[in-house]
Amino acid sequence: MTPIANYIPLAQAAEANGYAGFTIPDSLIYPQASDTSYSYTDDGGREFLENKPFIESFILATAIGVATKTLEMTTNVVKLPVRPPLYSAKLASSIAALTGDRFNLGVGLSVWPEDYAAMGVPYAKRGKRFDECIAIVRGLCAGGYFEFHGEFYDLPPVKINPVPGKPLPILIGGFSDAALRRAAQNDGFMYAGGDGGTDELAGMVAKINGYRAEAGTLDKPFRLFATAMGKIDADAVKRHEDLGVTDMPVAFRNLYAVEEDTQPLSGKIDDLRRFADEVIAKL
Repeated sequence: MTPIANYIPLAQAAEANGYAGFTIPDSLIYPQASDTSYSYTDDGGREFLENKPFIESFILATAIGVATKTLEMTTNVVKLPVRPPLYSAKLASSIAALTGDRFNLGVGLSVWPEDYAAMGVPYAKRGKRFDECIAIVRGLCAGGYFEFHGEFYDLPPVKINPVPGKPLPILIGGFSDAALRRAAQNDGFMYAGGDGGTDELAGMVAKINGYRAEAGTLDKPFRLFATAMGKIDADAVKRHEDLGVTDMPVAFRNLYAVEEDTQPLSGKIDDLRRFADEVIAKL
């Protein structure tokens, strides 16, 4: 949610300063009118999104991937059920192939019915549709012929090429109980985060671990992303790590503020360097 010209130099500066990855937001449209509340702002407003330039997530991940050598790209999060799952699989596998498997597919449900309407996808039963999309993406990206016969999608045996060189990580975003259960059945969870506190997250982690135990996935690798905004110190990072957080995207400003991002690129790079020196170096 910054001017487009900032993305590549910021990614390169992050890589040069020891950061592990870059998370990529997703937004398709901004409707002129809507009665839907946004889940991640205190008042439910989403005015902060209006007039913000959003590069399509898969395209931005590709651009950052080919401009860097070690940085991971993680979508945060692609609204998967409004997209054709076979095409999403093709895009994800292509990015993984181009970047040496440095791509993680973070996915979620759009909370906005307008996204579904604009894409010609029914809003009803979106959770079940979401599960079928995940199954198709995972099956196609595994390589070989794959077929699927569900309530919403019917796919004869087909395969795509290229496919990732390792299993594509599929991470689930959201805040509902269904999202936590879905995360436990996949490869990770993406927490929208806040000011560096862990109280809300601790409850979510406990639920996820319970669902992982039920699903028999506790012994499998699991990524837990927790975004934090504002001033984050080494102690806050360690508290998150103790909770099980594996990845901590940091934002040095309030992403939900209804304002244009006017900070110069040089100031952003200074923030990256400062955090690397004051926090990353102490971990």
